[in-house]
Amino acid sequence: MTNSTSKNPPPKPKINPLRLSPEKYARLRAEAKAPYRGLRKFIYVAFGASGFIGVVIFLTDLAAGQEVATAIPNLGLQIGIVALMVWLLRLEQRGE
Repeated sequence: MTNSTSKNPPPKPKINPLRLSPEKYARLRAEAKAPYRGLRKFIYVAFGASGFIGVVIFLTDLAAGQEVATAIPNLGLQIGIVALMVWLLRLEQRGE
């Protein structure tokens, strides 16, 4: 003998059970789907800006005559950080 309740689908959740405004409810649902999206975007922009500042500093060091052998690896690292942050930010925006 089978249980008849096992064949029934689970009940659907009520839409907007807290009687929130549609805008606030949509914002809360978006935050639940992708938590901390705003914080991640801020971190990507902050690290990207830091990397860009590093690139500018290393370029001025090269222009001032610092040895190329010591500056190029650091410059490459800073460019890599900027590229990574731009890529992550684009992935984040594509997810919206």
